Amino acid sequence: MSSAEYKWFIEQTSPSTAHMFALEKHVAGVKTSFQDAEIVDNQLYGRILILDGKIQSAAFDEYIYHEALVQPAMLLHQLPRQVFVAGGGEGATLREIFRHPSVERAVMVDIDGEVVELCRKHLQDWHQGSFDDPRLELVIDDARLYLEKNDILFDVIIVDIPEPVEGSPALKLFTRQFYELLKRRLAEGGLVVLQAGDFSSAFLEAHCAIYNTVRQVFPHVYSYHAFVPSFNTDWGYIIASRDFDPALYEAGLIDSRIAERGLELRFYDEETHRGMFSIPKDVRERRDAERKIIDDSQLLTTF
Repeated sequence: MSSAEYKWFIEQTSPSTAHMFALEKHVAGVKTSFQDAEIVDNQLYGRILILDGKIQSAAFDEYIYHEALVQPAMLLHQLPRQVFVAGGGEGATLREIFRHPSVERAVMVDIDGEVVELCRKHLQDWHQGSFDDPRLELVIDDARLYLEKNDILFDVIIVDIPEPVEGSPALKLFTRQFYELLKRRLAEGGLVVLQAGDFSSAFLEAHCAIYNTVRQVFPHVYSYHAFVPSFNTDWGYIIASRDFDPALYEAGLIDSRIAERGLELRFYDEETHRGMFSIPKDVRERRDAERKIIDDSQLLTTF
């Protein structure tokens, strides 16, 4: 098939830039009360989940995004038993959590049950049956409201929600007040990890604002990053702790815990960890210079 015969999906990354790829098949779609969701197939990336015109993950490389999101916090924690997930509709975040035999319970709170069901049906390779794991408590609700109503403590809290765009219910999960709530819901020695937006120098504004907001709440905060081919960019994450510095670990600790827990990972190990947490000088300088703080009282608009 020639390029002229394909239909093309164009993901706009800014008013003057875009990322595009050919569609082989439209698998499924739903317009919910919160967002437009589509699942499509592409020759290179395979099956792809798109929310409101933004690629969320692709079969070709979703393991990179999800291992990078989940495994640093899970492996830096001595023995994670109770885990909370905000968002995570594909179920792949759960998949990575349930690799750890110490996990007794994972609470996943996603606001959009229709998208969760869409992913459960069409993204089996992502979740690999995690929605049926007896350790899972799946709640369809607002994650912030759930944590406000329940004073449970968690060893690891993972925030895997879409980017903060105008009108999105995710907005209030990027504020100082929400991070203060997460801090109160951490058990001793706990860790928080967030997906934190595009990490490329051209589109770093959102990551900078998230990072500096988290720094208002937690004493130990680090950016890290991983290149995700289907995103066509370096992607940013943030890890934070109230009780200990996650950067201070003994050499060999991560690889030894991977072996002890019997994890079979495709992307992440200790060498990869060192690269992910190595931040280029120009990015560090810009991140540390941009002091925007996201507060509940602000009207947050699209970054």
